[in-house]
Amino acid sequence: MVINFDICTGTYGATFTFVNKCDYTVWPGILAGSGTPPLETTGFELPQQTSRSFQAPNGWSGRFWGRTGCKFNGTGPGSCSTADCGSGQVECNGAGASPPATLAEFTLGSGSEGSQDFYDVSLVDGYNVAMIIEASGGSGMCAATGCVTDLNRYCPAELKVSNGDACKSACEAFGKPEYCCSGPNNTPATCKPSAYAALFKMACPRAYSYAYDDLTSTFTCTGADYTMTFCPSIPTSPTALVDATLTTTKDDGSSVTGDQQPSTMSGAPSPGTSGSESGSGSGPEPKVMTSGSSDSSSRNHSHSTLRVFFIALAFIVFL
Repeated sequence: MVINFDICTGTYGATFTFVNKCDYTVWPGILAGSGTPPLETTGFELPQQTSRSFQAPNGWSGRFWGRTGCKFNGTGPGSCSTADCGSGQVECNGAGASPPATLAEFTLGSGSEGSQDFYDVSLVDGYNVAMIIEASGGSGMCAATGCVTDLNRYCPAELKVSNGDACKSACEAFGKPEYCCSGPNNTPATCKPSAYAALFKMACPRAYSYAYDDLTSTFTCTGADYTMTFCPSIPTSPTALVDATLTTTKDDGSSVTGDQQPSTMSGAPSPGTSGSESGSGSGPEPKVMTSGSSDSSSRNHSHSTLRVFFIALAFIVFL
């Protein structure tokens, strides 16, 4: 049910529910955008097969992510092996995720009639855990989005974090403008997806793979609640896994798949940032970073990545 009522602290327009279907504990982190209030927590423990919900006011913006491999004993500073926010505590206290991190990003509507929410799942800071967003109780397209593929299993060696628990973005790994959409590559005309971004996009077609991936990666809904699931069920069909066609139910009861989403989403607010470029605590406003390659070294990386990707697809077929 959509929460939409007045209380002394403001008007609440949405409920965010976190569900952990991983076979390990996840510690979600929460970062509110500039000018919007923090939610009731900025980080918490979410044991496997549990859930927790929070209310957010109309107009709220921010991002969520899952930290893994965390050790907090209550007697001193703690940390997480992936997506750590650097606070030394379970609460992130206004700090963002250290890449690589799978990010869920939201800008809720103002609450006025027809005011849309915008949301996306971004891999431009890399990947650490599978995640999907599902909307309920809203009107409009209200598509599910995210990444159900375990990219850690198929991450190219040059992007893999040493222990294999996360997969870097090309920007984080190489720091070049053509991968980061920076310097001369900071416009839609000059920022193009690299083979690494294409790898992420093929595995997770609805997730952001580079800075100007708006048309296929930003989604809208009006008056909805949202559920974010870590480690959702992975499709067993190779076609389903490659296409990642998370079906959308329209108001008239018909359905569309990912490649049929409307292009009107190009006017949505830009998704979150690359922590390696802007600082992990910078909030969700700046553009994210990953882009194309032009030099011979980058081309060699790209060819290696594509070979790894197609080998991965062959494994997927037989799993």
